[in-house]
Order: sequence, then structure tokens, then C-alpha cells
Amino acid sequence: MATRIIWSPLAADDLEQIVAFIARDSDRYAAQVGDDIVRAVENCLLFPRAGRVVPELRDLHIRETFVYQYRIIYRIHDDSIHVAAIVHGARELKNALGNRVC
Repeated sequence: MATRIIWSPLAADDLEQIVAFIARDSDRYAAQVGDDIVRAVENCLLFPRAGRVVPELRDLHIRETFVYQYRIIYRIHDDSIHVAAIVHGARELKNALGNRVC
């Protein structure tokens, strides 16, 4: 069972950018979205296989969960969950991930 969460620097940056973008209109809503994303990642630690397999990648170890319109992409390891990216659902995943290795 996974016991820790590892955020890639790019995923952490994704979260910061999302919160900053939303905060231009509402600090309160930005904080709520940020908290909800972090809580969803923590839930992945408890139930790592609850997220669906990412259809575009078709790898059983790479999963995603959704918060509002955001896709949280993570890889399951024996002892950890690696958060690879947080992508807006309207974006094409391959373009959003670029050269990121999940």
C-alpha cells in the first residue's frame, strides 16, 4: 500500500498556476479549489486504484481523478503516489503533458 505522496515539481507548479488564475476573480474560490485538489490527491493515497486508467495512456499504473474540470494525473508505485500533472479537462492531454514522464 502506498504510504506517501510525491508531487512532481511540474504538478506543484500546475496547482499554483490554477490557484493564481482563479484568484484573479475570487481568493475564496481559489483557496477552495486548491484545497479540494489537495484533498483528492490525499484520497488517492488511501484508494489509489479508485482513479480511472488514463484513456490516452492505457497504463494500469497511471490513473486520474477529477476535481471540478481538472484532471489529476498520478502514477501508482508500491510505496507512493507520484502526482505528475493537473490538467484542465478542456486541454488535450498529450499537449498538456508535453515531455512529462508519468
